[in-house]
Amino acid sequence: MKTLRLLLLLLPLAIAALAGTAQAQQLSLAEISRYLNSFTTAEGEFTQINADGTISTGQIYIKRPGRIRFEYNPPDGSLVIAGGGAVAIFDPQSDRNPERYPLAETPLKIVLEANVDLSRSGMVTEHSFDGTATTVTAQDPQRPELGSIQMKFTGSPAELRQWIVTDESGTRTTVILGDLARNVAINDARFNIIAETNRWAN
Repeated sequence: MKTLRLLLLLLPLAIAALAGTAQAQQLSLAEISRYLNSFTTAEGEFTQINADGTISTGQIYIKRPGRIRFEYNPPDGSLVIAGGGAVAIFDPQSDRNPERYPLAETPLKIVLEANVDLSRSGMVTEHSFDGTATTVTAQDPQRPELGSIQMKFTGSPAELRQWIVTDESGTRTTVILGDLARNVAINDARFNIIAETNRWAN
C-alpha cells in the first residue's frame, strides 16, 4: 500500500554524513544495541528517498518505546504518527484521515522497542562493514514476511545515519538522518493520534 510504504520509508536511515577514518572498525551487535538503548527520545531533520525516486524532507521525533512522528515539509505536508500501538498517516490530499495500521506490522517497531536486542535469534540477517559504516539488516524473527529494516551506523561512538525499510511487497524506502539531538524533552501530545485526528477534522 502506497501510504504504508510512505510510512515505512521514513525512519528509525542517501549517504550524506557517512564520514569515517582509516581507524574505523565494524560495530558489534552489542555495541549497536547499547547505542539504541542509550536514549529514549531524539529529534532531528530527515531526508526521505521515496520508492518512485522523489525526495521529501522534514522533522522526526522519537520517543521510545513505540512512538515516532514524521512531520513533512511543504509542499508535501503529510504527517505520520506512531503511538498507542498504531501508526496513523495523515495526507492533505485525502478526505479520509488518518489511515491506520498496527505498529507491530511494520519493521520500524524494531528500533522503537523498549529494549532493543539485536542478538535475538533470527533477528539480524546481515551484519557488514564497508570500511566506514556498519550495516545491520533486521527483521521480526516471528514474522519475517512483514519486511526488514537495514540500518547504517558510523562510529565510534556509534551514530545512526540511515535506514532503508523494505515492506512486505519488497518496496524499499530510504531515510537519511541529520544529527539527532538525543534525550531531549518531547511532549507526549506529539504522539496523540486521537488529538491529531480532531485537529485535521477541523
